[in-house]
Amino acid sequence: MLKANRYKSLGYTSFFNPDTGFFARVPDKGTKDPFWSPHGPELMDISITNWCDKGCSFCYKSSTVKGKHMALEDYKSIIDQAASMGTFQVALGGGNPNQHPNFIEIIEYTASKRVVPNYTTNGRGLDSEILRVTKEHCGAVAVSAYPPYDETSKTIEKLVSNGIKTNVHFILDAVSINTAIDWLSAPPEFLKHINAIIFLNYKPSGRKIFEEKLLRHSTRLDEFFQLATSKNRKLKVGFDACCVSGVFARTSANTTMVDACDAGRFSLYVSEDMRVYPCSFQSGLAPGDQLDNETTLQDIWTKSSNMGAFRDYFSSERCGGCKHRSTCMNGCPLFDELVVCGNR
Repeated sequence: MLKANRYKSLGYTSFFNPDTGFFARVPDKGTKDPFWSPHGPELMDISITNWCDKGCSFCYKSSTVKGKHMALEDYKSIIDQAASMGTFQVALGGGNPNQHPNFIEIIEYTASKRVVPNYTTNGRGLDSEILRVTKEHCGAVAVSAYPPYDETSKTIEKLVSNGIKTNVHFILDAVSINTAIDWLSAPPEFLKHINAIIFLNYKPSGRKIFEEKLLRHSTRLDEFFQLATSKNRKLKVGFDACCVSGVFARTSANTTMVDACDAGRFSLYVSEDMRVYPCSFQSGLAPGDQLDNETTLQDIWTKSSNMGAFRDYFSSERCGGCKHRSTCMNGCPLFDELVVCGNR
Protein backbone atom coordinates (compact mmCIF):
# COMPACT_ATOMS: atom_id res chain seq x y z
CA MET A 1 0.00 0.00 0.00
CA LEU A 2 1.43 3.37 -1.05
CA LYS A 3 1.84 5.85 1.80
CA ALA A 4 1.89 9.58 1.14
CA ASN A 5 2.93 12.47 3.36
CA ARG A 6 1.69 15.76 1.98
CA TYR A 7 3.54 18.93 3.02
CA LYS A 8 1.56 21.71 1.43
CA SER A 9 3.44 24.56 3.11
CA LEU A 10 6.75 23.07 1.92
CA GLY A 11 5.51 22.44 -1.61
CA TYR A 12 6.03 18.68 -1.95
CA THR A 13 4.68 15.20 -1.24
CA SER A 14 6.66 12.13 -0.20
CA PHE A 15 5.51 8.69 -1.32
CA PHE A 16 6.63 5.37 0.14
CA ASN A 17 5.56 1.79 -0.61
CA PRO A 18 6.51 -0.39 2.39
CA ASP A 19 6.03 -3.55 0.34
CA THR A 20 8.40 -2.70 -2.50
CA GLY A 21 10.64 -0.05 -0.93
CA PHE A 22 9.68 2.45 -3.64
CA PHE A 23 10.23 6.02 -2.50
CA ALA A 24 9.72 9.33 -4.26
CA ARG A 25 9.79 12.94 -3.18
CA VAL A 26 7.64 14.91 -5.63
CA PRO A 27 7.67 18.73 -5.67
CA ASP A 28 4.52 20.65 -6.53
CA LYS A 29 4.26 22.00 -10.04
CA GLY A 30 6.48 25.03 -10.46
CA THR A 31 8.48 24.37 -7.28
CA LYS A 32 11.97 22.97 -6.74
CA ASP A 33 12.99 19.77 -4.98
CA PRO A 34 13.09 20.42 -1.22
CA PHE A 35 16.55 20.85 0.27
CA TRP A 36 15.56 19.36 3.64
CA SER A 37 12.50 18.32 5.61
CA PRO A 38 11.79 20.61 8.60
CA HIS A 39 9.07 18.24 9.81
CA GLY A 40 11.61 15.49 10.48
CA PRO A 41 13.71 12.78 8.86
CA GLU A 42 12.19 10.33 6.39
CA LEU A 43 14.75 7.71 7.43
CA MET A 44 16.42 7.04 10.77
CA ASP A 45 19.58 4.99 11.10
CA ILE A 46 19.53 3.50 14.62
CA SER A 47 22.32 1.55 16.28
CA ILE A 48 20.47 -0.68 18.73
CA THR A 49 23.65 -2.38 19.93
CA ASN A 50 27.41 -2.20 19.75
CA TRP A 51 27.70 -5.93 20.48
CA CYS A 52 29.35 -8.17 17.90
CA ASP A 53 31.50 -11.30 18.16
CA LYS A 54 33.30 -11.04 14.82
CA GLY A 55 35.88 -8.37 15.67
CA CYS A 56 36.45 -7.24 12.08
CA SER A 57 39.46 -4.93 11.79
CA PHE A 58 37.60 -2.54 9.48
CA CYS A 59 34.51 -2.11 11.71
CA TYR A 60 33.89 1.63 11.97
CA LYS A 61 32.08 1.11 15.30
CA SER A 62 34.89 -1.07 16.73
CA SER A 63 32.15 -3.41 17.98
CA THR A 64 33.05 -6.24 20.37
CA VAL A 65 31.38 -8.70 22.77
CA LYS A 66 31.68 -5.94 25.37
CA GLY A 67 29.46 -3.66 23.32
CA LYS A 68 26.35 -2.24 24.99
CA HIS A 69 22.71 -2.74 23.95
CA MET A 70 20.23 0.11 23.64
CA ALA A 71 17.54 -0.13 26.33
CA LEU A 72 14.21 -1.31 24.96
CA GLU A 73 12.32 1.60 26.49
CA ASP A 74 14.76 4.04 24.92
CA TYR A 75 14.17 2.43 21.54
CA LYS A 76 10.40 2.64 21.93
CA SER A 77 10.72 6.34 22.74
CA ILE A 78 12.69 6.88 19.52
CA ILE A 79 10.09 5.05 17.44
CA ASP A 80 7.22 6.94 19.06
CA GLN A 81 8.92 10.19 18.07
CA ALA A 82 9.81 8.89 14.61
CA ALA A 83 6.19 8.02 13.92
CA SER A 84 5.04 11.49 14.98
CA MET A 85 7.64 13.10 12.70
CA GLY A 86 6.49 11.23 9.60
CA THR A 87 9.48 8.89 9.39
CA PHE A 88 8.79 6.13 6.87
CA GLN A 89 11.43 3.59 7.84
CA VAL A 90 14.34 2.83 10.11
CA ALA A 91 17.62 1.06 9.38
CA LEU A 92 18.71 -0.93 12.42
CA GLY A 93 22.42 -1.48 12.81
CA GLY A 94 25.15 -2.16 15.30
CA GLY A 95 27.12 -4.24 16.10
CA ASN A 96 24.99 -7.14 14.93
CA PRO A 97 21.45 -5.86 15.60
CA ASN A 98 19.57 -9.16 15.45
CA GLN A 99 21.58 -10.34 18.47
CA HIS A 100 20.02 -7.64 20.65
CA PRO A 101 18.20 -9.54 23.44
CA ASN A 102 14.93 -7.70 22.66
CA PHE A 103 15.24 -7.80 18.88
CA ILE A 104 11.90 -9.50 18.19
CA GLU A 105 10.02 -6.97 20.31
CA ILE A 106 11.96 -4.16 18.64
CA ILE A 107 10.81 -5.31 15.20
CA GLU A 108 7.21 -5.85 16.28
CA TYR A 109 6.97 -2.52 18.10
CA THR A 110 8.40 -0.63 15.11
CA ALA A 111 5.85 -2.20 12.77
CA SER A 112 3.01 -1.47 15.22
CA LYS A 113 3.80 2.24 14.84
CA ARG A 114 3.54 1.95 11.03
CA VAL A 115 7.27 2.50 10.60
CA VAL A 116 9.04 -0.08 8.43
CA PRO A 117 12.06 -1.76 10.07
CA ASN A 118 15.09 -2.88 8.06
CA TYR A 119 18.37 -4.20 9.39
CA THR A 120 21.91 -5.21 8.49
CA THR A 121 23.30 -8.52 9.71
CA ASN A 122 26.50 -10.54 9.60
CA GLY A 123 24.31 -13.63 9.67
CA ARG A 124 24.95 -14.81 13.19
CA GLY A 125 21.98 -15.37 15.49
CA LEU A 126 19.32 -15.63 12.79
CA ASP A 127 17.08 -18.20 14.46
CA SER A 128 13.62 -19.29 13.32
CA GLU A 129 11.72 -16.70 15.38
CA ILE A 130 13.84 -13.84 14.07
CA LEU A 131 13.35 -15.07 10.52
CA ARG A 132 9.59 -15.23 11.14
CA VAL A 133 9.23 -11.64 12.38
CA THR A 134 11.63 -10.46 9.69
CA LYS A 135 9.48 -11.92 6.92
CA GLU A 136 6.33 -10.59 8.54
CA HIS A 137 7.41 -7.03 9.28
CA CYS A 138 10.70 -5.99 7.65
CA GLY A 139 11.16 -4.23 4.35
CA ALA A 140 14.56 -5.79 3.66
CA VAL A 141 17.64 -7.27 5.28
CA ALA A 142 21.17 -6.36 4.20
CA VAL A 143 23.91 -8.96 4.56
CA SER A 144 27.41 -7.61 5.19
CA ALA A 145 29.72 -9.34 2.70
CA TYR A 146 33.17 -10.28 3.99
CA PRO A 147 35.79 -12.55 2.41
CA PRO A 148 36.06 -15.49 2.10
CA TYR A 149 32.25 -15.06 1.68
CA ASP A 150 31.31 -18.53 2.94
CA GLU A 151 29.33 -17.09 5.89
CA THR A 152 27.91 -14.46 3.55
CA SER A 153 26.62 -17.06 1.09
CA LYS A 154 25.06 -19.19 3.86
CA THR A 155 23.29 -16.16 5.32
CA ILE A 156 21.93 -15.13 1.92
CA GLU A 157 20.64 -18.65 1.35
CA LYS A 158 18.93 -18.71 4.75
CA LEU A 159 17.18 -15.37 4.19
CA VAL A 160 16.19 -15.98 0.58
CA SER A 161 14.86 -19.47 1.31
CA ASN A 162 12.57 -17.88 3.93
CA GLY A 163 11.16 -15.44 1.41
CA ILE A 164 12.95 -12.38 2.84
CA LYS A 165 13.99 -9.52 0.57
CA THR A 166 17.78 -9.61 0.76
CA ASN A 167 20.42 -7.08 -0.22
CA VAL A 168 24.18 -7.38 0.04
CA HIS A 169 26.36 -4.62 1.52
CA PHE A 170 29.79 -4.65 -0.09
CA ILE A 171 32.55 -2.39 1.24
CA LEU A 172 34.27 -0.89 -1.79
CA ASP A 173 37.94 -0.02 -1.48
CA ALA A 174 41.09 0.07 -3.60
CA VAL A 175 41.51 -3.70 -3.20
CA SER A 176 37.95 -5.04 -3.07
CA ILE A 177 37.03 -3.09 -6.22
CA ASN A 178 38.65 -5.93 -8.15
CA THR A 179 36.21 -8.44 -6.63
CA ALA A 180 33.35 -6.03 -7.28
CA ILE A 181 34.24 -5.84 -10.97
CA ASP A 182 34.48 -9.64 -11.14
CA TRP A 183 31.07 -10.03 -9.50
CA LEU A 184 29.43 -7.48 -11.78
CA SER A 185 30.94 -9.19 -14.83
CA ALA A 186 30.12 -12.76 -13.75
CA PRO A 187 28.02 -12.90 -10.54
CA PRO A 188 28.77 -15.86 -8.27
CA GLU A 189 25.94 -18.34 -7.77
CA PHE A 190 25.17 -17.21 -4.20
CA LEU A 191 24.14 -13.76 -5.49
CA LYS A 192 21.62 -15.22 -7.93
CA HIS A 193 18.50 -14.52 -5.85
CA ILE A 194 19.40 -11.31 -4.00
CA ASN A 195 17.45 -8.12 -4.56
CA ALA A 196 20.50 -5.88 -5.05
CA ILE A 197 24.13 -5.36 -4.17
CA ILE A 198 24.81 -2.05 -2.44
CA PHE A 199 28.33 -0.63 -2.67
CA LEU A 200 29.59 1.25 0.40
CA ASN A 201 32.63 3.48 0.05
CA TYR A 202 35.32 2.44 2.56
CA LYS A 203 35.55 4.98 5.40
CA PRO A 204 38.83 5.82 7.18
CA SER A 205 37.41 5.13 10.65
CA GLY A 206 37.27 2.30 13.16
CA ARG A 207 39.76 0.29 15.21
CA LYS A 208 42.20 0.15 12.29
CA ILE A 209 42.52 2.63 9.44
CA PHE A 210 44.10 1.54 6.19
CA GLU A 211 44.87 4.68 4.20
CA GLU A 212 46.10 2.62 1.26
CA LYS A 213 42.63 1.04 0.95
CA LEU A 214 40.87 4.32 0.17
CA LEU A 215 38.85 3.84 -2.99
CA ARG A 216 40.39 6.89 -4.66
CA HIS A 217 43.72 5.02 -4.91
CA SER A 218 42.30 2.48 -7.38
CA THR A 219 43.19 2.71 -11.07
CA ARG A 220 39.93 0.98 -12.02
CA LEU A 221 37.42 3.64 -10.93
CA ASP A 222 36.12 4.45 -14.40
CA GLU A 223 35.83 0.77 -15.24
CA PHE A 224 33.91 0.00 -12.06
CA PHE A 225 31.45 2.91 -12.15
CA GLN A 226 30.70 2.45 -15.82
CA LEU A 227 30.10 -1.27 -15.33
CA ALA A 228 27.98 -0.72 -12.22
CA THR A 229 25.70 1.75 -13.99
CA SER A 230 25.56 -0.07 -17.34
CA LYS A 231 22.12 -1.04 -18.62
CA ASN A 232 23.57 -4.47 -19.36
CA ARG A 233 24.82 -5.18 -15.83
CA LYS A 234 23.89 -8.58 -14.44
CA LEU A 235 23.04 -7.46 -10.89
CA LYS A 236 20.76 -4.77 -9.55
CA VAL A 237 23.10 -2.18 -8.05
CA GLY A 238 22.83 0.55 -5.45
CA PHE A 239 25.33 2.94 -3.85
CA ASP A 240 25.66 4.64 -0.51
CA ALA A 241 25.81 8.42 -0.66
CA CYS A 242 29.59 8.30 -0.24
CA CYS A 243 29.91 6.86 -3.76
CA VAL A 244 27.87 9.48 -5.60
CA SER A 245 30.83 11.66 -6.56
CA GLY A 246 32.09 8.77 -8.67
CA VAL A 247 28.68 8.03 -10.15
CA PHE A 248 28.06 11.61 -11.20
CA ALA A 249 31.53 12.43 -12.50
CA ARG A 250 32.49 9.13 -14.14
CA THR A 251 29.24 7.99 -15.77
CA SER A 252 26.24 9.27 -17.66
CA ALA A 253 23.81 7.79 -15.12
CA ASN A 254 20.51 9.63 -14.74
CA THR A 255 20.94 12.00 -11.81
CA THR A 256 17.29 11.53 -10.80
CA MET A 257 18.10 7.91 -9.89
CA VAL A 258 20.97 8.68 -7.49
CA ASP A 259 20.75 10.90 -4.42
CA ALA A 260 23.44 13.01 -2.82
CA CYS A 261 24.06 12.62 0.89
CA ASP A 262 20.90 13.34 2.88
CA ALA A 263 22.48 13.37 6.36
CA GLY A 264 20.86 16.15 8.36
CA ARG A 265 18.51 16.87 5.47
CA PHE A 266 16.26 13.81 5.26
CA SER A 267 17.98 11.33 7.59
CA LEU A 268 19.70 11.12 10.97
CA TYR A 269 21.51 8.61 13.15
CA VAL A 270 20.91 7.61 16.77
CA SER A 271 23.61 5.66 18.62
CA GLU A 272 22.99 2.93 21.20
CA ASP A 273 23.80 5.48 23.95
CA MET A 274 21.09 7.86 22.70
CA ARG A 275 23.31 10.40 21.01
CA VAL A 276 22.08 11.89 17.75
CA TYR A 277 24.13 12.79 14.69
CA PRO A 278 23.39 13.69 11.07
CA CYS A 279 25.54 10.71 10.00
CA SER A 280 26.63 7.51 11.75
CA PHE A 281 30.25 8.05 10.71
CA GLN A 282 30.43 11.21 12.81
CA SER A 283 29.79 9.25 16.01
CA GLY A 284 33.48 8.72 16.75
CA LEU A 285 34.46 12.23 15.73
CA ALA A 286 32.07 14.50 17.65
CA PRO A 287 29.94 14.34 20.82
CA GLY A 288 26.61 14.67 18.99
CA ASP A 289 23.39 15.75 20.71
CA GLN A 290 22.06 13.89 23.74
CA LEU A 291 18.51 12.59 23.37
CA ASP A 292 16.74 12.52 26.74
CA ASN A 293 13.56 13.52 28.53
CA GLU A 294 14.46 17.19 28.19
CA THR A 295 15.43 17.18 24.51
CA THR A 296 13.33 15.59 21.76
CA LEU A 297 14.35 14.37 18.33
CA GLN A 298 12.36 17.27 16.87
CA ASP A 299 14.37 19.72 18.97
CA ILE A 300 17.63 18.22 17.75
CA TRP A 301 16.47 18.00 14.15
CA THR A 302 15.45 21.64 13.95
CA LYS A 303 17.72 23.40 16.47
CA SER A 304 21.01 21.49 16.65
CA SER A 305 24.03 23.45 15.47
CA ASN A 306 25.54 20.15 14.34
CA MET A 307 22.59 19.41 12.06
CA GLY A 308 22.72 22.96 10.82
CA ALA A 309 26.43 22.68 10.02
CA PHE A 310 25.77 19.72 7.73
CA ARG A 311 23.03 21.61 5.89
CA ASP A 312 25.29 24.63 5.56
CA TYR A 313 28.00 22.44 4.04
CA PHE A 314 25.68 20.87 1.48
CA SER A 315 24.32 24.25 0.41
CA SER A 316 27.72 25.98 0.26
CA GLU A 317 29.96 26.70 -2.73
CA ARG A 318 32.60 24.26 -1.45
CA CYS A 319 33.15 22.87 -4.95
CA GLY A 320 32.75 26.19 -6.74
CA GLY A 321 31.74 25.96 -10.36
CA CYS A 322 31.81 22.15 -10.67
CA LYS A 323 28.94 21.13 -12.95
CA HIS A 324 28.03 18.32 -10.56
CA ARG A 325 27.80 20.51 -7.45
CA SER A 326 23.99 20.73 -7.49
CA THR A 327 23.66 16.94 -7.52
CA CYS A 328 26.74 15.87 -5.54
CA MET A 329 26.33 18.72 -3.01
CA ASN A 330 30.07 19.05 -2.35
CA GLY A 331 30.62 15.41 -1.39
CA CYS A 332 31.24 14.18 2.15
CA PRO A 333 31.40 16.80 4.94
CA LEU A 334 33.39 14.42 7.15
CA PHE A 335 35.96 12.69 4.95
CA ASP A 336 37.30 14.57 1.96
CA GLU A 337 39.23 11.38 1.09
CA LEU A 338 35.98 9.70 0.02
CA VAL A 339 35.50 11.96 -2.98
CA VAL A 340 36.39 10.03 -6.15
CA CYS A 341 35.34 12.46 -8.87
CA GLY A 342 38.97 13.32 -9.64
CA ASN A 343 38.35 17.03 -9.15
CA ARG A 344 39.81 17.28 -5.64
